[in-house]
Amino acid sequence: MTATPRKLADIDWERWTGVRCTLVFVVRGGEVLLIHKKRGLGAGKVNGPGGRFEPGESPLACAVREVQEEVCAVPRGLVWCGRNRFHFTDGYATDVHVFRASALDGEPAATDEADPFWSPIEKVPYAAMWSDDSLWLPHLFAGRRFSGRFLFEGDELLDWALELVD
Repeated sequence: MTATPRKLADIDWERWTGVRCTLVFVVRGGEVLLIHKKRGLGAGKVNGPGGRFEPGESPLACAVREVQEEVCAVPRGLVWCGRNRFHFTDGYATDVHVFRASALDGEPAATDEADPFWSPIEKVPYAAMWSDDSLWLPHLFAGRRFSGRFLFEGDELLDWALELVD
């Protein structure tokens, strides 16, 4: 790997590791639950609730806990949809398990982490999100599984690859 990767090919993906995280998109009645992220990576952007694994935690347990912590409601009917690996030129990296949920127990409420809101799927505000989201999120909405690799320099997407998986 070069000192500062500029292409996916510059990264040794066989040995690559990243901070393990989850993202959850609750989809019901033609709408998706999104958040305005208040702090941490992606602060100021729109995303789905999610966050870092705790030691020994499974992807599913992390997904449920993070939604509950960020929007004060519990996702139900979770289905694993994909894995996205994000590498930043400064060396930071995240390995994200992405879930879709079909229901939510409780009403979403604002927390120190996030301001939740419902968006019609056809009006998802991609311009306010990470630039990769428009590449893979439509697959989640369509019920397709995916695997993505994305290289960023700050907010700029430098290179990417996305595959549909069985």
